[in-house]
Amino acid sequence: MKKMKQNIFENTQVAFQLKSNFELRRAYWLFRLIQNRSLVNVGKRLAHWALKMRLPVEGLIRATVFNQFCSGISAVASQPIVSRLGQAQIVSVLAYSVEGTASEAGFEDSLEKTLATMAAQKGNPNHPYSVFKPTAIGAFSLFEKVAQQEELTPEEKGAWDRVCQRFDRLCQQAVDWQMQLFVDAEESWIQPAIDALVEKAMKRHNSQQPWIITTVQMYRHDRLDYLKYLIEKAHQQNFYLGVKLVRGAYIEKENERAQQLGYPSPMCADKAATDANFDAGVALLVAHLQRVKLFMGSHNEDSILKLLALMQAKKLPNNHPHIWFGQLYGMSDHLSFNLADRGYNVAKYVPFGPIRDVFPYLIRRAEENTSVAGQSLRELELISKELNRRAATRDVAA
Repeated sequence: MKKMKQNIFENTQVAFQLKSNFELRRAYWLFRLIQNRSLVNVGKRLAHWALKMRLPVEGLIRATVFNQFCSGISAVASQPIVSRLGQAQIVSVLAYSVEGTASEAGFEDSLEKTLATMAAQKGNPNHPYSVFKPTAIGAFSLFEKVAQQEELTPEEKGAWDRVCQRFDRLCQQAVDWQMQLFVDAEESWIQPAIDALVEKAMKRHNSQQPWIITTVQMYRHDRLDYLKYLIEKAHQQNFYLGVKLVRGAYIEKENERAQQLGYPSPMCADKAATDANFDAGVALLVAHLQRVKLFMGSHNEDSILKLLALMQAKKLPNNHPHIWFGQLYGMSDHLSFNLADRGYNVAKYVPFGPIRDVFPYLIRRAEENTSVAGQSLRELELISKELNRRAATRDVAA
């Protein structure tokens, strides 16, 4: 396994082919800084306060975390990065990453902005996918009541009808524009409402190919059984199943809520159990590729290597249309670019939006790199290796 990893992911010349020396050094110091949990926590509070007080800090945020993890303030402004990724055979999943909407007007605005993002991508081969977060088009509390099968008031019934209409409009528009649409997963206690909407949409729209793609978070110990249920349902109802498989994004919130309310946590017991659950989900989906499309959203090298080995064992081509790999923009370029260089299907999740509005997303990326063991260290190791390689190349040329 180590030799395979060396052969596949250690080529930093390929990994950082789009990065200038300046961009690499900026990334190096950013990952150095966000290794420090205390510094990230203090920076988060200071930045929140500065933005709330309308202090002129947007330039600093843009020059650091924004330029590392976001592509621009709009879909149009993001196109230079999208084009550069396309030249490396990596497609982009543009995501309007604004959060915290809480009003009907805000939900309608999110719907229109998501549709506008999709329209900007329509017909562009660098944009085969689009994405949206369900709670951007409806109240979290409403999803929670529907998920728990609580009785809705007449006003809530009207609001839920509007959520369903927005959801259906996004799905139908994606199909009309021939784009595949990811529906993000969210917290476990609202996920049943999301699952029901996505399953209905897949049955309606995926008779010919997987236009609508659900997201399954494998840090939940019940999700392997859910995947089996989805596969059986796809076979029984004759639709294609699209699954974006991820580990998950809300583990601390999930465990804290379970402890506070006194119910068993839906999370796997530990990281090893999560990894095993994730890899089992990958193997299950690959066993049903005639009816299933797998989009592996992962920064975990070992899991990716296991999928590559599985593809090789099954004699599947590197560019099999039902197997895709995805990573976040600004992270794990050694995975994305080296996979694409070898002909695998690769997408980058590319967030954009006004700096103030995407700040919660940027904080999550910083916290993720702080909390995930080895993530920042791996980035630093590879950036240092590439900077040294470039310096040595210059010395030889001189």
